[in-house]
Amino acid sequence: MPSVQTAFADPYWRHTHLGRMLGLAVMRLDQRVLVLMAHDANAPMTLTRLAQRQQISAAHIHILRHLPVGGTRLTDLARDAHMTKQAMAQAVSQCVAWGLVEQRVSDTDRRAQLILFTPMGLTWLGVYGDAVAQAENEFRQQVGAEVATVVMLGLEAYTSGS
Repeated sequence: MPSVQTAFADPYWRHTHLGRMLGLAVMRLDQRVLVLMAHDANAPMTLTRLAQRQQISAAHIHILRHLPVGGTRLTDLARDAHMTKQAMAQAVSQCVAWGLVEQRVSDTDRRAQLILFTPMGLTWLGVYGDAVAQAENEFRQQVGAEVATVVMLGLEAYTSGS
């Protein structure tokens, strides 16, 4: 068994392991998407200013990623985004204030809150999709088409549990 000093002498597991590299890649992609969104002429001006001032965070991006166009319950949105209900409720409240989403009482369960995109939120969703496509294209240009394809296939296999 290696000594404690030997285990800490090799920083691989702390600095370049797969989880750390994936986390850094996600942060870089999300940051690039936000920059692209902040400079998109199709984005509503209010939201562009929020993005430029870096007031939109990964939590808000999770809402865009996980909220179905037809809406969903807050608890389901939080679960799908791997966030606590409280953290998602806070992010949703900010998005309500910005006019991206609205909250309604569910017609089928009066205790449940439905989260739905507003028309401006749907516009923002389209801007988000365009920014993601551009960021992914930049990734392909930087690492090459073959490497990008292998990365995507590998990540699809890994995340599907294969």
